[in-house]
Amino acid sequence: MRIRTTREQHILRFKTTLRWVLYYLLIFVSFIIMTSGTLYKPMILVPLSIGIAVNNNMYGSAVTGAVCGFLTDICCGKLFGYNAVVLTFFCILANLLFELYLKDRFINYMIIATVVSYIQCWLDYKFYYQIWEYENVGRIFVRVSLRVWVYTVISAVFVYLVLKLVNRFLMPREHLTIEEAINTNIQSENRK
Repeated sequence: MRIRTTREQHILRFKTTLRWVLYYLLIFVSFIIMTSGTLYKPMILVPLSIGIAVNNNMYGSAVTGAVCGFLTDICCGKLFGYNAVVLTFFCILANLLFELYLKDRFINYMIIATVVSYIQCWLDYKFYYQIWEYENVGRIFVRVSLRVWVYTVISAVFVYLVLKLVNRFLMPREHLTIEEAINTNIQSENRK
């Protein structure tokens, strides 16, 4: 059992609160970037929500996915709640994958962010363009959707670096109990 002093508990609460404030400040800045400019801009909220989901619990991941999805719907003028459902599902899935199977590595994050971004762009194309059988609809996918996807993947690198910086200073560290420290020391001596 890990026993924390009152001071450690206050520091942990402060760091956790500050970390979540910074997360939502990043979400707000990403929302502003997505609402300004031209049609060809990255969907920064997608890799940002995945990056936040990777390092937190399932409930925080679900709420973050829903908030980022609603903001994406507002930015893109889509049906309100469409991207919220999609991003909530993928944030929970990413959280479970990293909690159970994957390590917190750059390559794992990039693979997940790339796949989720592609699926999100592909679903937008299917439900908003191809389903209505517009003329030359394939050109929209090649010239708009894929370009937005490539910009999103490129922006995922910068999102990862910013989130890594925030998590490095504000993510709580686990303390070892005396028994764990002794067992770790004994195991390292036995290996020698």
